Amino acid sequence: MNKLSDAMMQRLLEESSLLSSSQSIDPLFLNNMLERHYGLSGRFERLGSEKGHTFRLKTGVNEYLVKVSPSDEPEQVTALQIAAMRYLDDAAHALPIQRIKPTLERRDSVPVDLGDGTCRTLSVFCFVEGLLWEQMDANVEQLTKVGDMLGRVNIALQLFGHPAAERSLVYDIRHFPLWAGLVDYAPDPKHRLLAQRVFRLFEEVVLPRLTSLEMQVIHGDYAPNNVVVDPHSEVFVTAILDFGDTVHSAVIFDPANTVAHLIGRSQDNPWEDAFAFVAGYEHSRPINQSELPLLPVAALARLTMLALIRYWKAERAPDQSEELLASAEYYWANLERAMGAPLDDVVARFRYRASDPSA
Repeated sequence: MNKLSDAMMQRLLEESSLLSSSQSIDPLFLNNMLERHYGLSGRFERLGSEKGHTFRLKTGVNEYLVKVSPSDEPEQVTALQIAAMRYLDDAAHALPIQRIKPTLERRDSVPVDLGDGTCRTLSVFCFVEGLLWEQMDANVEQLTKVGDMLGRVNIALQLFGHPAAERSLVYDIRHFPLWAGLVDYAPDPKHRLLAQRVFRLFEEVVLPRLTSLEMQVIHGDYAPNNVVVDPHSEVFVTAILDFGDTVHSAVIFDPANTVAHLIGRSQDNPWEDAFAFVAGYEHSRPINQSELPLLPVAALARLTMLALIRYWKAERAPDQSEELLASAEYYWANLERAMGAPLDDVVARFRYRASDPSA
C-alpha cells in the first residue's frame, strides 16, 4: 500500500474515534451529572468499550447503560447514533430497539465538559437483561428470525436521514481496500496470503459496483454481541443494541457484516448458518438480485477486517494482546474454511434459500 493509502487509513481511524485517548472519568462527577440531568444515582460498573466510556448503573429499582462519547468524536456523530434509535422507536416502535432514557428536560443526551478542552456527550439507555446471541448456538429457525429482524430494521430506516450519516467510518466495507496496509501486522505468511486473496476478490467483484449499489443508513454492526435473544420467545430477538457504527452505506453491507460472523465455523458446512440468516433477511427485505453475488465477497472482506484489526489493537493495548491474538486466530480459521467453498456454489445456495427459507 502506498503512502497515500496509509494516510487515508490513518484518517479513517481518526474519524472513527479509534485513536482517542481513554482518559478516566471521575465517578463522583459522573454521578453528579446523572443526578442533575436524569434524577438517577446508584452503583456503577465499568464495561468494556472499543471507544468512549460505558457503565452499567444499578439504581436499586432499575438498571441503565450509561455512555460517554470519545474525546474526539464530533457531537453530530454521537447525535446520529441516538437519532437513529429515536427514529426507530418513533417510526417502528414494534422493533425491539434498546430504549433511550430521556433527561429530566426530555432531551436524549447532554453535553459533558470534563475540563480537558473537549466536549463529550452523556447518554443513558435502559439496560436490557438477557442472553446475547453470541452466547448460544442458534438453530436454523432462530437464525432465520435474526435475519428477518435485520431486514425489518433496514426497511424502517429507508427514510431516515441525518447530516452526519455520510461520515467516513473505518468499518464501512466500502473502505476495505484501504485496510491493505494492516496485512503487514499479521505475523503468519499464510494469513497474509489469505488476506491478499480476499483483497483481490473484492477488487474484482465489489469495487466496480460500489457506485451503483443501493444506499441508505444502516445499523453497521448487527453482530452476535449486539443482539439480545430469548430462546423461549416466539420472536427470538428481544433487543437490538449499539448503533455506534450507524452510517450511510450500501444496504448489502449490513447483512454482509452479520454473515462474516457466521461463516467458516464448521468445516463441513462453512456457509450453512449464513444461508439461514440471509433467507430470513430476504423474507422481509429482498436483496437486489444483481447485488446478491456481492454478498459473500463483502462478508469475506468484513471477516478479514475482524482478523486484521486485532493485531492493530494488540499493539495499542499490550495488556489485552493474548485475548486479541487468540481472537484473530479464530477469525483466520473461519476465513480459510469459508474460502474453501466455491463462490458460485455459495451464491447459488443464497438464491435457492431465499426462494425457499425452509430448504
